[in-house]
Amino acid sequence: MKNQITNAISDFFFEYETPRQVLVRNRRVGVVCRIIQLGVLAYIIGWVFIYEKGYQSTDVAVGSVFTKMKGVGYTSVNGSERVWDVADYVFPSQGDASFVVMTNYIITEGQKMGKCPELHGKHNCSSNADCEGGSFKRQMTGECVNETKTCQVLAWCPVEDDLVIPDPPMLMSAENYTLFIKNSVTFPLFGVSRSNLVEGIDAGYIRKCLYHPENAPLCPIFRLGDIVKLSGFNFETIATVGGAIGVVVDWTCNFDVAVTHCKPKYTFHGLYGNPAETDKARASVGYNFRYAQHYMEDSIPKRTLFKVFGIRFDIIVQSLARKFDIIPTLTAIGSGVGIFGVATVVCDLMLLYLLPKRAFYKNMKFKYTDTYVQDPDSEAGSTETEVSKK
Repeated sequence: MKNQITNAISDFFFEYETPRQVLVRNRRVGVVCRIIQLGVLAYIIGWVFIYEKGYQSTDVAVGSVFTKMKGVGYTSVNGSERVWDVADYVFPSQGDASFVVMTNYIITEGQKMGKCPELHGKHNCSSNADCEGGSFKRQMTGECVNETKTCQVLAWCPVEDDLVIPDPPMLMSAENYTLFIKNSVTFPLFGVSRSNLVEGIDAGYIRKCLYHPENAPLCPIFRLGDIVKLSGFNFETIATVGGAIGVVVDWTCNFDVAVTHCKPKYTFHGLYGNPAETDKARASVGYNFRYAQHYMEDSIPKRTLFKVFGIRFDIIVQSLARKFDIIPTLTAIGSGVGIFGVATVVCDLMLLYLLPKRAFYKNMKFKYTDTYVQDPDSEAGSTETEVSKK
């Protein structure tokens, strides 16, 4: 018993087992094996390492965006002139990453709370029975106004008339407004922070630059007309009824080279509407909202109501940074080596089940032995077969 334990321990530490190899001289099997191996090798080198950068670890950034609009608009309606600055046409005015620039509007001045007839065509009536309170979106008084043949409502009077949208837009000058974007990002895994005001962009450059995809791709100042054009829309069309445009700041960086090569790339996308849309009858066209300016006149609260049509801008930051890391490199190599086993499996299937001489190859690949039992009277390790014992 002691000798058996000693031999077992000795065999475990001082012996090495290796699989039996059978060299098969068959052209078809050899060609298939090499083609599969070359395919696996091309996959590992081309896809895993070159395209997917499997030798690098990745990280996404956290960051912030500040915006600032500049420009002045001018309108003249019925002899009333007005100048519109940033405080008038940007909502909200805090410089957020998402904001609206007013390009068109419908104004209803001098509204006060009271009773007045509804617009013709909305709540027509022939008797008071047609104007029961609460049956419509507005608060009805239950009275039908004979002069207009519309229901009387309790509302801010006169009621807003927004049936006709000004065309061309009232603030067509918004095409020449400028947008300044300030963006900073940090990649926590690599401890790298970057700003879109990269090397070479100083105060002097910003004062005179204007973004151009080829001539000035790093300038952080954008003309609104250029943004709309690069997103695929016509400015006059989108300014009339409103819309939404996304400005994407893309940080795709490789930190295996100098950090100064990590620079932003700007792209522009229409987020709402189709620039090729020609169906004028479709529902809910454009983008609009309302806001009011309240004031007191002769101790009576009044307001000026604006229905604003504008372009909503969403500044979207997307990022992906890479850097060499030994762990994903070894993982990619190990998985690739494991995939090489596919060639062996396919070739074994051909040898054992598909080729005409499969029985011959099976005998060459596998070695069959009789079962044996140990002779209790023999020395440890000696055996005899059941057949000879009989």
